[in-house]
Amino acid sequence: MAKEEEERDLEKFLKNVDEISTLVQRLNSDDLSVCERAMDEAEKRLQLLEDQEEDECRTTLNKTVISPPQVPTKNMDDTTPDGFMEVLEKDARERAKRRKENKSLANALKEKGNEAFLKGDYRMAVEHYSEGLGKLKDMKVLYTNRAQAYIKLEDYEKALVDCDWALKCDENFTKAYFHMGKAHLALKNYDMSRQCYQKILEINPKLQTQVNDLLNKVDQQEKAESQEKLALQELESGKESAVTTKNLLQALSKPDQIPLFYTGGMQLLTGLMKDCTEQTLFRTHNGFSIINDNAVIKRCFVTEGKGEIEEALCVAVLKLWQAVCNGNEENQRLLLTHSDMDVLLPFFLTSKVPSIQQYSLSLLLLLCQTQNGRILVLNHVDLTRLLQAFVAFVSNSEEEEARMAMQLLTDLALEDRFKTWVQTNLCALLTLIRILVKCEENENKNELFQENLYATLGLMMNLSLESLSITEVLAEEVSRRCVCLLNSEDGGILTRAAGVLSRVLSASVRAVEETVKAGVMKKMIKFLKAGGQTASRYAIKILAVCTNIYYEAREEVTRLDKRFSLLVKLLEAEDEIIVGNAALCIGNCVEVPGAASSLLKSDIVKILLKLAGGDVKEGSVQLNAGIALGKLCTAEPRYTLQLEELHGVEILNSTMKYIKNT
Repeated sequence: MAKEEEERDLEKFLKNVDEISTLVQRLNSDDLSVCERAMDEAEKRLQLLEDQEEDECRTTLNKTVISPPQVPTKNMDDTTPDGFMEVLEKDARERAKRRKENKSLANALKEKGNEAFLKGDYRMAVEHYSEGLGKLKDMKVLYTNRAQAYIKLEDYEKALVDCDWALKCDENFTKAYFHMGKAHLALKNYDMSRQCYQKILEINPKLQTQVNDLLNKVDQQEKAESQEKLALQELESGKESAVTTKNLLQALSKPDQIPLFYTGGMQLLTGLMKDCTEQTLFRTHNGFSIINDNAVIKRCFVTEGKGEIEEALCVAVLKLWQAVCNGNEENQRLLLTHSDMDVLLPFFLTSKVPSIQQYSLSLLLLLCQTQNGRILVLNHVDLTRLLQAFVAFVSNSEEEEARMAMQLLTDLALEDRFKTWVQTNLCALLTLIRILVKCEENENKNELFQENLYATLGLMMNLSLESLSITEVLAEEVSRRCVCLLNSEDGGILTRAAGVLSRVLSASVRAVEETVKAGVMKKMIKFLKAGGQTASRYAIKILAVCTNIYYEAREEVTRLDKRFSLLVKLLEAEDEIIVGNAALCIGNCVEVPGAASSLLKSDIVKILLKLAGGDVKEGSVQLNAGIALGKLCTAEPRYTLQLEELHGVEILNSTMKYIKNT
C-alpha cells in the first residue's frame, strides 16, 4: 500500500516538475504576452504555496509524519525531488517580489511622464516612459503613452513600433489602435489608418460615434491631399486663374498698406474662387493667415464706429471667406480653427452695420449646411455670444435676418452637442426663453412672426427639455408663455406649445397650479376630443402630470370627463404612450370621492387587467394600469370582487411586485 502511495506521489512530483519547467521557460520568453501569462500562473502557484504554509504544517512524502515547515538551507540539494521543487518555488517567489517592486517603480515613472507631457515637454515624457519600460517591459500603457509623446514630436515611425508592442501585451487594447491610426494618418497611410479605427469598432461597438468621427477625418485629409496635388499641377501648368490667385495672395501679404488696397485685392480674389483649384491654392498659400494676421485688417475688424472704408473691408473679408469655404471642408476647418475666430464671428453678428450682420449670417448658414460644418461651429465659436446675437435678430421679426437666425438655430439643434450644451447651460436656456418671449410679444404678427414662433417652439421641443435639470423658476416662465400661446388660432403653434408645456410642467408645482387655474385642463380635453396622435400625446401627458401633482386638477378632469368616457377610450389607443398616461390619469382621478363608482357599469377592470398583464413595449402601461387597478379597489370594494371573478388578483400582485422592484 505504501509503495502504491509512493508511486502516486512520484508521478505527481514528476508532473509538477514538467509544469514548473515549462513555466520557467515561459517566464524567460521574449514574447511579452507569453511572459505575462506565465507570471500570472506563477503568482497563483505562490499564493497556493503561501496558503499551505499558513497551516503551519507539512505532510511528508510517506504521509505518516507531520512536521513544522522546514526553512530551506542555503545549500539546497536540487538533485532530490523536494530540493528541486524548493529551488523552483524560491525562484518564482523572488521573481514575483521583483515584479511587484518594478511595477511600483514603473507606475511612478508613468506619472512623471504624464506630468511632463501635460507641460508640453514631450522629450522628457519619452525619457520617463522609457525608464518605466526598463522596469516593467510588459506595461502596455507605457507603450501607448510613449507613442502619444512620439506623435507630438512627429516621430510617427517610433509611435507605430510602440503601438505594436502594446498590442503584443493586449491584442484588444483600443488605445493602441487609436494612436496607431493617428500615426498612420500623419504618414498619409490612409487605408492603414482606417483599418486601425475600424478595429476599435470591432472591439467596442459602443464607440460607433467616435470611430465615425475618426474615419471622417481620414476621408477629409485624403480628399484635401488630392485637392492639393491637383491644384499644384494646374498652377505648374500655368492656368491663368491659379497663377493670378497666387500673385494676389503675394500682393496681399505686403504689410502696412491702406485699407482700400486690401479691400480691392480681396474683391478680386473673391471673383476667382469659382472652383476647388483656386480655393485650395488660397489655403496652401496661407490665405487665411495673410488676412487674419494682417494688422491693418485687424484694426478695421475691431473699430467700433465703422466708416465706409472699414465697412467695405469687413464685407470684402466675409464675402471672400464665404467664397473660399463654399463646398470646401478643409477650408472651413482652417477658417474656424484659426485664432480669434471663436469670438470674431459673434462680434460681426452683433455689429451695428447691417451689411456686416447680413454677410456674417450668410457665412454661418453656409458653414452649417453640413454636419461637419455644424460640428466645427459648435466646437470653435462662442455659443453664448452666438445665441445672444440670434436673440437680437429675432427681436426684429420684420427683417430677413430674423428668418436666417432661426434657420441657424434649427440647423444647430440637429447636433447632440448643441442639445447637451443648452441642457446644461442656464444662460442658453434663458436665451431661448427670451426668443420665445420676443416672438410672442411681437405686435406685427405677420407671416415671418409665425415662422419664427413656430421654429422657436420646435427648437425647444427638439432640445428635449424634459431631460433637463430645469429650475422651478424657468419651468414657470416657460409654462406661462406656452399657456398664453394655447390661445393661438394657428394649429401648429398650438400643438408645439402643448408639447413644450408637457415637458416642463413636472419641474414646478406652482407651474402646474397656474396651468390648471388658467383653464388648460379644459383645453386639453378639447384636444383629446379633436383627435390627432401628436396633439393627443401632448394633451394626455399634461393631464397626467397635472393630476399627479395637483388635487384640484383631478377634480377638474373628473368634472369635465364624466364617467371617464374619454379617458377609458384612450386606453384602447394604438399609441402606448397615450395608453400609459391615460391609465395614470385615471388612477389619479379615482381618488376623488365618488369618482370610482361612476365606472362600475363599465369594463374598466377588464381593460386595466389586460393592460397590466399584457405584453407591451412601454413598461409604463403595465405599471400605470396596475396602479389604477389598485386605486380602484381601494376606493370601491366592489372592484375587488370583479377582480377576483376575473382571477386577476395574481396578475395584480405580480404587477405590484414588479413596480416595487423597479
